[in-house]
Amino acid sequence: MRTPIRTRARLACGLGTALLAAAAVLTSPGAAFGANLLTNGDLESGTTAGWSCAGGLGSVVGSPVHGGGKALAGATSASDTAKCTQTVAVQPNTAYTLSAWVRGSYVYLGVTGGASTWTTSSGAYSKLTVSFTTGASQTSAEVYLNGWYGQGTYYADDIALDGPGGGPADTQAPTAPGGLTSTAKTSTSASLSWTASTDNIGVTGYDVYQGGSKVATSATTSATVSGLTPSTAYAFTVRARDLAGNTSPVSNTVNVTTENGTVPAGFKQAAPYLYLGWGNPPSATAVMNATGAKWFTMAFILSSGGCNPSWDGQRPLTGGVDQSTIASIRAAGGDIVPSIGGWQGNKLGPNCSTPEALAGAYQQVINAYGLKAIDVDIENTDEFENAVVQDRILGALKIVKQNNPGLKTILTFGTSTTGPTSWGNRLIEQAKVLNADIDVFTIMPFDFGNASTDMYASTVSATEGLKAKLKSTFGWNDATAYAHIGISGMNGVSDTQETTTVQNWTDIRNWANSHHIARLAFWSVNRDRGCPGGGLQETCSGIAQSDWQFTSITTGFTG
Repeated sequence: MRTPIRTRARLACGLGTALLAAAAVLTSPGAAFGANLLTNGDLESGTTAGWSCAGGLGSVVGSPVHGGGKALAGATSASDTAKCTQTVAVQPNTAYTLSAWVRGSYVYLGVTGGASTWTTSSGAYSKLTVSFTTGASQTSAEVYLNGWYGQGTYYADDIALDGPGGGPADTQAPTAPGGLTSTAKTSTSASLSWTASTDNIGVTGYDVYQGGSKVATSATTSATVSGLTPSTAYAFTVRARDLAGNTSPVSNTVNVTTENGTVPAGFKQAAPYLYLGWGNPPSATAVMNATGAKWFTMAFILSSGGCNPSWDGQRPLTGGVDQSTIASIRAAGGDIVPSIGGWQGNKLGPNCSTPEALAGAYQQVINAYGLKAIDVDIENTDEFENAVVQDRILGALKIVKQNNPGLKTILTFGTSTTGPTSWGNRLIEQAKVLNADIDVFTIMPFDFGNASTDMYASTVSATEGLKAKLKSTFGWNDATAYAHIGISGMNGVSDTQETTTVQNWTDIRNWANSHHIARLAFWSVNRDRGCPGGGLQETCSGIAQSDWQFTSITTGFTG
């Protein structure tokens, strides 16, 4: 039996005045009265273009949003309010209205050196509005949003500044961008580049259009449009903007057909394992605040007797520490995927007699938490090395995916240094035969049995072997195969005395990003604390590291 380690198992006074600290400034174009003077105020570009966020603590998220599909997230810490600013051209002696929809504790909206407002706490989006009048010689205004020290992540969406555009009296539009071309594409994105426009007072940015809809903004001569559908033709054009709000003629049109693939855009998980059964479990929200983590893989769902799911086979799905932990993660803007199975314990796969019965057990877990994804960790001789149970699990995942539109399914299993073992190959082949439509095949590249293993090289080799198997089985190209792959490592010292160092894991994360895989995880957050020379431990990694360092590295996985 595998060891339990491997089982995966201020607010302060003076709030108002402290918020006007200087921040970096970006310039945005003006616009006609009644238009939003802010660049990327709805965040639908999928980036923070137009905004300058202190410490790199601002990001764009897909949930929770107020309108559209994107929102701004500011990850405050004990020493930073995650302030995001934007500077716009305005007219002197003129009234303006600034508004934003915000969510979180102590979220502030204001004009640097002028009016501001804030909300104490909100579990749902609420609107903040600030009115101000510019000075007699004022030609620009810096607007800002920020949270407060140690209050967790705040969210902002549909940010608008209403009033007449500023800048010099100018009616000359920039020249059209030239040479628009596609430089790269995947199943869900297209990267574009073009030559710069010219203008009498200067170009301030570019807008990318798909048909008549703006889909991206850029301050440079390139952009990546994401959220596209696989195997679909798109036509893109670009316009330039100047400070006075003039827009250029349209560029040439470039036609792009996305690559073949089935993984929807946006399914990227940086989801380290969190286990509440042992190992001095840390506060999930404390880890989130310290690292910016959003997803956790929570382990393990087992059988409490027969085909009945429970945490560790003993804690109920609802009403206990697991449910309260999930609620706290979601309140902080994160989410979880449950890990069903693992190396040992009484598992659902062998206990549920049919795919339908097993799907019913999975559905109980899905219903308990309204899940976006589930992970089946299929291991050992009772599940992984058992053809009947393999097929039962695949059949059950097919059923729950059909019954829960949008649900993502993940399989996690062991590997050799060169790719899937014979049982792993069978699992992949049967997923094809049974049309199980698995979204992500996640390998666990560790416990190879040799303490001197190069963990970076072996992880890459194993993942490339998995890619080759997915290509040959499903007929996918490289990009599509990578988009169906996950890596789940083990931080520090493994069961077989291999060592994954902080540098190893950084290199693995960077490789995963450059190959655009779908998922990155490790076992476990419980062990993400330093204890150099400590060997295999439940509460630390056995190596020198700072607390939550592997989690912080993993948070940098973007796919």
